[in-house]
Amino acid sequence: MKLAVFSSKPYDKRYIEAARSAAAARGAASPAARPASADIDIVFHEFALEEDTVILAKGADAICAFVNDSLSAPVIEALAREGIKAILLRCAGFNHVDLVAAEKAGIMVANVPSYSPEAVAEFAVALIQTLNRKTHRAYNRAREGNFALDGLMGQTLFGKTVGFIGTGKIGVATAKIMKGFGCRILAYDPFPTPAFEGIGEYKGLDEVLAESNIISLHCPLMDSTRRIINEEAIAKMKPGALLINTSRGGLVDTKAVIRALKAQHLGGVALDVYEGEGSLFYDDHSGEIIHDDVLMRLMTFHNVIVTGHQAFFTEEALMEIADCTLRNIDEFVVTGTCKNSLTKDLKLVKRDSLPVRGV
Repeated sequence: MKLAVFSSKPYDKRYIEAARSAAAARGAASPAARPASADIDIVFHEFALEEDTVILAKGADAICAFVNDSLSAPVIEALAREGIKAILLRCAGFNHVDLVAAEKAGIMVANVPSYSPEAVAEFAVALIQTLNRKTHRAYNRAREGNFALDGLMGQTLFGKTVGFIGTGKIGVATAKIMKGFGCRILAYDPFPTPAFEGIGEYKGLDEVLAESNIISLHCPLMDSTRRIINEEAIAKMKPGALLINTSRGGLVDTKAVIRALKAQHLGGVALDVYEGEGSLFYDDHSGEIIHDDVLMRLMTFHNVIVTGHQAFFTEEALMEIADCTLRNIDEFVVTGTCKNSLTKDLKLVKRDSLPVRGV
């Protein structure tokens, strides 16, 4: 079997190869249980998957894609023509995949539903701390010999209200940490989880927006959640509230955020994701002119932090992503599907009545 890995960076290759070596070692100890992934032929491509690069999948049986790869209907149809039987995602989110087209083409799509939720949670808290206490500005000042404190005033988090939109594993993990700071925890999710019990209180979206000093987004991007933080939602937020997004960029209307920052209604914004990140994130553009005027305007504000979709980026998370991807391959080779398949119950994943369900 041959696997083509798209949007691969040196760390992707390192961890996938390490996971495969571990699988081979287990197979050596028990040849009868040798997994298919131990012998798979893996080809790594630095290019993102899109219509112009589908040809790189030629000769492969399956492809492995990341968050900013295009898996639109035309791409999936082209993959089917190349004989691709499985699409393996190195992520939990699947908003960039046309699942209807995949099922029609007979291609299985599988994701990595959970990988170190604490990694993203800890990063979200780091953004809250940095934005609130302005340590990013203090760092730059101190390097220039400026140790003045004017302009660096923050707020004590103890006693503040933190609102979560989405209470999946990452949302709950983040809420637990903020609870430890002594914060009051609120959340909105149409599908309450027992894991949130004892941490905080569920309320309606409008109530969460109105009562929270900090709003943290932890829901998937779907038609019903796209730009859930828009002009109307921001108007309901407390003056001076902080907005944190470590989920998906499309949850936020960036232009509405810019207007709220200019009006000084929002106290600050920290984004690890951005709705137009596809052509920018994960690559070095420091020697280029960036033509995204919205992003460039956003980054002119002193109370805005933008990072490059790195919340997941820990050793533990990368290892689990690689391990789970290979487990998905092994199960697919044996059964023709796997437990993490997204196309086994298309009616469920298509439902727009699942508006928030945290990841």
